[in-house]
Amino acid sequence: MQKAFPVEERGASGLGSTLTAYVNLMKPHVTVLLLGVTLAAMVVALGGTPPLGVTLATLLGGALAAGSANAINCYWDRDIDEVMSRTRTRMIPAGRVEPRNALIFGVGIGALSVLIFARWVNWASALLALGAILFYVLVYTMWLKRTTAQNIVIGGAAGAVPALIGWAAVAPLRWDATLWTPLLMFTVIFLWTPPHFWALSLVLKKDYARAGVPMLPVVKGEAETYRQIFWYTLALVASSLLLVVSGGMGYLYLACALAFGSGLIVLAVWLGRKRTLKSARTMFWFSNYYLALMFAAMALDRIFR
Repeated sequence: MQKAFPVEERGASGLGSTLTAYVNLMKPHVTVLLLGVTLAAMVVALGGTPPLGVTLATLLGGALAAGSANAINCYWDRDIDEVMSRTRTRMIPAGRVEPRNALIFGVGIGALSVLIFARWVNWASALLALGAILFYVLVYTMWLKRTTAQNIVIGGAAGAVPALIGWAAVAPLRWDATLWTPLLMFTVIFLWTPPHFWALSLVLKKDYARAGVPMLPVVKGEAETYRQIFWYTLALVASSLLLVVSGGMGYLYLACALAFGSGLIVLAVWLGRKRTLKSARTMFWFSNYYLALMFAAMALDRIFR
């Protein structure tokens, strides 16, 4: 049966509703966190507040790059989204955006993102943004997501690139001792991704199984997922402390990293012992706040050192 597209084809709710539908394709709730990471990396790289013009161009380019990857992801995964209860209200399965238009939109804003970075920031950030889009779409969305339980582990690299983009926007990425700080910031996000999404996958295990997505709880079982969440959480906290060991961060950041990291480890242990949906949800939501607070601490540490 052919789907109806009430917003685009019949104009039932007007221009505002159409714009809202396309913005939702960009998954703004995810994009906001990535922009916070990008801004924090800019502050850390400069040791202070970056120029307004470069900041606005970088954040706009970053928002469009993330939105591009997410919109194309919505296009490619529309069959999965129709099956899963969490995603069946997204714009394409809900009939609010036609698939072909979502793809054109995603490619278009991705090209615009690269243009903004190249014209108003620099080519290094433009190439990093392009690389992140291509990796997320071609490697994660089109390949890893449907073929391996390590999809989130490897695919998490795309979500970690904003730290490098923010740094490259205001400072060169040189092959010297200064490279340790942006690489460790990248590593923090990279190691954060598996426990964050595996906690969510425990809540949505039946959904993922029904859609045929080989998430870790579906393929390896819940017990293995609890273990992996714990070990990745330990690795995440350890990598966050390496920023102090390497000299990239000071005592303010150290105090925050120890406090927030301890809380995350406690929740990972609690999740493994309780093994309830409530504990999985708590781990998932706290991990969101953890990443935001950690990068805020990085920025504040550099400003007040």
